[in-house]
Amino acid sequence: MKITVVGTGYVGLVTGTCFAETGNEVTCVDIDVNKVNKLSNGQVTIYEPGLEKLFERNLKEGRLHFTTNLAEGIKDAQVIFLALPTPPGADGAADLSFVLKVAEQLGKIMTDYKVIVDKSTVPVGTADKVRAAIAQNCKTEFDVVSNPEFLREGVAVDDFMKPDRVVIGTGSERARKVMGELYAPYVRQGNPILYMDEKSAELTKYAANSFLATKISFMNEIAILCEKLGADVDMVRRGIGSDDRIGKRFLFPGIGYGGSCFPKDVQALVKSSADAAYDFKILNAVMDVNEKQKLFLLPKIKSYFKDGLKGKHFALWGLAFKPNTDDIREAPALYIIDALVAEGATVSVFDPEAMAPVRQVVGDKVTYAEHQYTCLDNADALIIATEWSVFRTPDFDKIAHTLKNKAIFDGRNLFEVERMQELGFHYESVGRTASKL
Repeated sequence: MKITVVGTGYVGLVTGTCFAETGNEVTCVDIDVNKVNKLSNGQVTIYEPGLEKLFERNLKEGRLHFTTNLAEGIKDAQVIFLALPTPPGADGAADLSFVLKVAEQLGKIMTDYKVIVDKSTVPVGTADKVRAAIAQNCKTEFDVVSNPEFLREGVAVDDFMKPDRVVIGTGSERARKVMGELYAPYVRQGNPILYMDEKSAELTKYAANSFLATKISFMNEIAILCEKLGADVDMVRRGIGSDDRIGKRFLFPGIGYGGSCFPKDVQALVKSSADAAYDFKILNAVMDVNEKQKLFLLPKIKSYFKDGLKGKHFALWGLAFKPNTDDIREAPALYIIDALVAEGATVSVFDPEAMAPVRQVVGDKVTYAEHQYTCLDNADALIIATEWSVFRTPDFDKIAHTLKNKAIFDGRNLFEVERMQELGFHYESVGRTASKL
């Protein structure tokens, strides 16, 4: 098929590239001239494992194109995906202005039948709004479909190419046939295409992310309780995770969730619930727990440095909100940095991929190390905020000889407490007994 993807952010670029990989001709449209030029010249503008290889192949084969001209981009398209930003407003509601503006433009320039697909994460009722915005000026038939994405940053290519499920919300048999044909190559192993109405599809995305965020906050509360009662959260996690009704995933305690999806989607679902005169108590608690969890390590650090944090220097490993991405949106590391600086401390940081975006946000508030071990120079203690693989088996001798104090505050529970005791570290993590010097 001939496909257009409007928006070349995280979702748009992965979507466009992966559709091209199965032989479709894809045109990606974006108003950012600089970004379009980079992409047209073969420069991938996000970090996502496995994406660059597919991107280069499909660009070379002529199946992937980029333009700033919307009319040119949609001219021959059968399906148009809207992968536009829906940032949260001050009240938590998703901002649909980008989506609706493009929808209005599409109505003015479409000349034949097309399927318009909401790929962005949008509140219930958005398909109706997009349909109305297009219909204002449109003189041809069209259908609007809700097709939420379920891509996990770090494994998005695999998630797209081999999805657990594909959700398609439409009441049109014509659109259903087009979408079923488009996704057929991705579900050959038998995973389902789930057809439903548009509103149910829209809510499915929010419900999925909110449920996963709830699991994380629940385990973080269990971790707090473990510390108070002298239990080990790892043992509890394994004990409940082996129950297939619960499952093993998203049960790892830490310093809270971040990224572009969970915080925004939970907040948006709470706002949608409030608009429907329903108080979603569980999700309000989930947000409250997560907000506090971001600074979970700070009291531990303050307790260790009894003379205060002013004048202390800290090494911080990990800036991205999770490993295998350069996404720093709502990353706990940024909250830790702000808190330490507010206490009069200085911070040196290292992350395998997220240094550049942090420079744009944080500026010279911190020192940027070229290597994870040079990050430790002159540091009073090490803080770990992201569970990158490279941090899992470090050179502990080098850490011990470089730090002023053999102190590690681990927000991701990377190391075994017993091992850290043997090595003589003061080691504090989340929901486990501390190894104290």
